[in-house]
Amino acid sequence: MLKSSGAMAAATLMSRVLGMVREMVYARFMGDGWVAGAFVLAFMIPNLFRRLLGEGALTAAFIPIFKEKEKQEGESEMWRAANVVISGLLIAAGILVVLVCAGISAVLAFGTFEPTTKLMLEILRVVFPYMLLVCVAAMFMAMLNARGLFFLPALGATLLNLVMIPVVLFVAPKWGVQLEEQIFALAFAVLIAGVAQAGFMIPALRKEGFRFRWIRPQGDPVVKEVVAKMIPGMIGVAAFQLNVLLTQSVAFAVDGSIVASYNYAVRLLELPQGIFGVSLATYLLPTLSGLAAEKKFDRYKATLTEGLGYVIFVNALAAVLLVVLAEPIVRLLFERGEFTADATNRVAVALMWLGPGLVPYSLVLILARAFYALGDTQTPMKISALCLGLNLVLVCVLIGPYQQAGMAMANSVTALLNAILLLVALRKRIGSIGLRSLLAMIIQVICAMVLAGAMAWFLHGWWMHRFGAATIWEKIGEVFVPAGLASLAYLFFAFGLKMKVARDLVGMLGRKRGRGT
Repeated sequence: MLKSSGAMAAATLMSRVLGMVREMVYARFMGDGWVAGAFVLAFMIPNLFRRLLGEGALTAAFIPIFKEKEKQEGESEMWRAANVVISGLLIAAGILVVLVCAGISAVLAFGTFEPTTKLMLEILRVVFPYMLLVCVAAMFMAMLNARGLFFLPALGATLLNLVMIPVVLFVAPKWGVQLEEQIFALAFAVLIAGVAQAGFMIPALRKEGFRFRWIRPQGDPVVKEVVAKMIPGMIGVAAFQLNVLLTQSVAFAVDGSIVASYNYAVRLLELPQGIFGVSLATYLLPTLSGLAAEKKFDRYKATLTEGLGYVIFVNALAAVLLVVLAEPIVRLLFERGEFTADATNRVAVALMWLGPGLVPYSLVLILARAFYALGDTQTPMKISALCLGLNLVLVCVLIGPYQQAGMAMANSVTALLNAILLLVALRKRIGSIGLRSLLAMIIQVICAMVLAGAMAWFLHGWWMHRFGAATIWEKIGEVFVPAGLASLAYLFFAFGLKMKVARDLVGMLGRKRGRGT
């Protein structure tokens, strides 16, 4: 588990680090004002399909069927299933792109809007075709994951960053005079990145034996089965992403600048979530699906519980550091150019309230996949629908007085509720999954978190008193000295308690280092 998810985590780390560099150049170029908010919201809509499909519903519905075809009917039927689903995807996504773009054009031609809304719709019309490209890329990624390849597909996400970063630095400033004009360079770059992401994985698929051929999807039983499981899964797996889109829409209506500043906080949260939480969840889906198909439920439960323990241990440390060091992290990464000290304060407050939700977010990713491996898409859908409704209510209540912080509070509370309800439902479905031992580990993790958080807080205060944060090197030290020493304290405390997850993780890293030397 750690070897496979660790390989993907390495590729994801590269992608997320480049993604953070992309956000840094975004911040320098456009700050967190209304133009930035319009771009963020417009891109979020097609990008939501990447989250739903690349990390969620389509792959969750398709991979168990793909693995079942491989085990029971052979590779020819496995590849046929892939081809018919891709054919159906091209039709459905193509029709949706045409309808949405035509609808936006009609609305812009005959409607009257505020400048912020008008700009957002104009950007959305350009970037929405990215949805089709990223859906195809998601299918390619799912097929490679199901064939046991994790590292290469995860690298595909880096291509978006490799396209966007130079465009922001070198093309966008020359695209026009005003920021409202220059922002369209980023919109067109999104489409170029989508082509690159889909095309990147074709050689690896061909090496595995895949050859695309058109198969009429209408009435095909594989397509029907995938669609039946995928539609509820769009809510079940992607509760966090749907929450972000809906709440950002509410925020955009209140104040366009809230959208951009909150989005920067979300990106910081997604760095540790993607490196380990998404990587582990992506590994677990085909693994649990295979165990469920072979009726090996004891191994299914053991693998799931072990995975939950790993993600809690790793992301708990990340969560406490994000909360305690929110302001210095934001200052180091973003505060330059158009991104002011006031913007730092706005993003840091949102991050402080998002941080506690990191572990629940990651648990939801894994637990939803546990249901999908069993062929159950209804339970996550119902639970997430409840949490989505609660989240919208909380956002509407809290966004007025607390703005970004109110949005973050709502998301963290509903993510925790989502994780708890999924755990309870899964226990009812398959019986005991070792929650008692998991709870004992969580208590130990909380103690280690308190120690690490207190040390990070004290060391940050000491650093600011002794050195300050005027230069770039002082800003780096302001983050990495407290974070590094607090992390060591967290690990030493875990080893002192003889926590198995700590020994496993450090042991794997030690073996990799030994092989490297």
